[in-house]
Amino acid sequence: MGGPFLPLEIYLNVAISGLLTGLVYGLMALGLSVIFGVVRVVNFAHGEMMTIAMYLAIVLFASYGLDPLLMMIPLAAVLFVLGYAMQMTMINPFIARPEHSQFMLLLAVAIIIVNGLLIAFGPDAQSVQASYSFDSFALGPLIVDATKVYAGGAAILAAAALFAFFRYAPIGRAIRACADNHTGALVIGLNVKRLYALTFGLGAACVGAAGSILSLIESVTPSLGPAYTLLAFVIVITGGLGSMTGALLGGILIGLTEALAALLISASAKSMVSFAILVLVLLFRPQGIMGKRLS
Repeated sequence: MGGPFLPLEIYLNVAISGLLTGLVYGLMALGLSVIFGVVRVVNFAHGEMMTIAMYLAIVLFASYGLDPLLMMIPLAAVLFVLGYAMQMTMINPFIARPEHSQFMLLLAVAIIIVNGLLIAFGPDAQSVQASYSFDSFALGPLIVDATKVYAGGAAILAAAALFAFFRYAPIGRAIRACADNHTGALVIGLNVKRLYALTFGLGAACVGAAGSILSLIESVTPSLGPAYTLLAFVIVITGGLGSMTGALLGGILIGLTEALAALLISASAKSMVSFAILVLVLLFRPQGIMGKRLS
């Protein structure tokens, strides 16, 4: 348990650590925001899909010594294929169905993933110990964890690539057009089902990259998936549903406040503070930090 009268350097160290972790959280939540913003389906298996990437990163590191940071792009590609296949085979038929049907479908997928990972890897926590796991950078009086610096930098690069794709790539602009006007996209001949599948794949790729990065700073168990699904919802609602920038800002805010709560109160208080922020946002700015107010 921390206290309010610690040296300033400790607060700064913890804040920087929380900010860097929050960037990875933001990348994870970015995938959920992209899927909801375009497909209008809430992926209740989001965190569970990320644990798949985390376990793949751990297996590749344990078997072949492959650094999770180097495997970020290959694992994002693997999760992209998984997400694309899920959308085309399972989710597209549910697009026009009631929301509770979509919820039950994706909740069932989440339960299958959790239990499949439990059978394959058991309940014990597993982690990656890279060669730089105990390295740090000295910035004056501050000591910054090298692993979190690399993780935060990788998350920024992945998020920047996604933003650039939606802004400059023709397919990215087509997806944005589909999100803005579904009927108009159909009228001009866009293959909406394919664009939906690409979008779900991109959202899954975000959690693939985030899971690979997060394996360096977090131990994984099969039960971790539901917790991260819930955390992604908190971040996306805090940042603003459908807002990519909001997802990143929400991730940074939650990462920062969780780190400070663990220092000032206790480690078990992190979730309490995150949900307290969610309650305040819903009370005073229900559209989220970057969301548009409903008229």
